Amino acid sequence: MMRAIVLAAMLVTSAAVADEGGTSFWLPGNFSSLAAVPTDPGWALPVINYYSSANAGADRTFIRGDRVSVGVRAQGDFLFLSPTYTFATPLAGAQAAISVASAIGYVNASADTSLRSPAGATVAGNQSDSRVGFSDLYPTATLKWNDGVHNFMTYAAAEVPVGTYDKNRLANIGLNHWAIDGGVGYTYFDEKSGNEFSSVLGLTYNFENPATHYRSGNDLHLDLAASHFFSPTFHAGLVGYFYQQLTGDSGSGAILGEFKSRVAGIGPQAGWFFNVGKSKWYANIRGYYEFATQNRPYGWNLWLTLAIPLSQPPAQ
Repeated sequence: MMRAIVLAAMLVTSAAVADEGGTSFWLPGNFSSLAAVPTDPGWALPVINYYSSANAGADRTFIRGDRVSVGVRAQGDFLFLSPTYTFATPLAGAQAAISVASAIGYVNASADTSLRSPAGATVAGNQSDSRVGFSDLYPTATLKWNDGVHNFMTYAAAEVPVGTYDKNRLANIGLNHWAIDGGVGYTYFDEKSGNEFSSVLGLTYNFENPATHYRSGNDLHLDLAASHFFSPTFHAGLVGYFYQQLTGDSGSGAILGEFKSRVAGIGPQAGWFFNVGKSKWYANIRGYYEFATQNRPYGWNLWLTLAIPLSQPPAQ
């Protein structure tokens, strides 16, 4: 089980959450159970269906292109694919893997009022927008080490701004700026007791959006998961995250000031390993309820994940 396919636990994605327009590169909850556990070498295809619903009251304002939006509400539904290759030959004593994730998705967004900037003309009433499009690209590289029940990981990720974006629209899927992210992770997994705990800590550096001259601040994020294996193929437990913007937003487009954001989330999870032919697949469902928010929409999100091995498992 220690080397089963669990790549869906480390898919890097993006959706409506924080910073410029209430949206950040890092999506809290990216990492979950077994995040640092090595996997079988070869090709695999993690697939994630991610749904989110978030809102912010009339006392919260957000920069969206050339508008200051008040009372923002947003729903998103995304299907992410992340073809991943895990190398059989160790690198620095670790198992290395590379992947590139992207998604097609639907976003629906609305705002009670929008104020054009810098002219300041008021557009009264509810403004709404929806669209279907593609996300940015998210290349990721990981190194994982195993020492008995202890598993360690380091990762590096980036955002390549090629997704659907228009600075004059409320609903966007791409962010239109580059970002880099990196961090470390740990998983404790004792097959005898069936107990598992995972934690991944990372930092994001954001570059400026050239269309709006807005640079989101840098942030720290922590993903947590704990579960118990009730059988060799089924586990359940809790997941959580904490996201904190460390530096303020900047650039000529950041007319609301530093605008630091924060959020925490917690919820249940369950995962199953099952055989398809000679391959072992992995499915997971988890959800988060958000709280302790600051300068961002808040709500809930649901993840449905499936890790599909594409290479033949190694001979036993």
